[in-house]
Amino acid sequence: MRRIHPEIRKRARRMRHDPTPAEATLWARSRDGRLNGLKFRRQHPIGPFIADFYYPQGKLVIELDGGGHLNQKEYDDARTDWLISQGCRVVRFTNDEVRYQLDRVLTVILQTCEGEPGGNNR
Repeated sequence: MRRIHPEIRKRARRMRHDPTPAEATLWARSRDGRLNGLKFRRQHPIGPFIADFYYPQGKLVIELDGGGHLNQKEYDDARTDWLISQGCRVVRFTNDEVRYQLDRVLTVILQTCEGEPGGNNR
């Protein structure tokens, strides 16, 4: 992986201080090893991008998509393709899935983290 540009690092720090409600909810259930002892990072820079959540041991990127993502499918697809090219796996959830189906989201994350590398869920 390439070095992270200082502006990307600054932006990630700012984003950690102003999470969306879905990010705050997922972080509350996954931080400090609360999700089966797995350690996640929040707003983690990877190359030119900032992953909402990152599980470094499994190179898993977890993205939470709000309504704004409906208008940027091409960008999200290109971003996902780039992350995969760097050896990451990517799982996407909508904010509504986190809000209304949190247990299912956590189950999918656990299964993905503990499963074999290589699977991607867009």
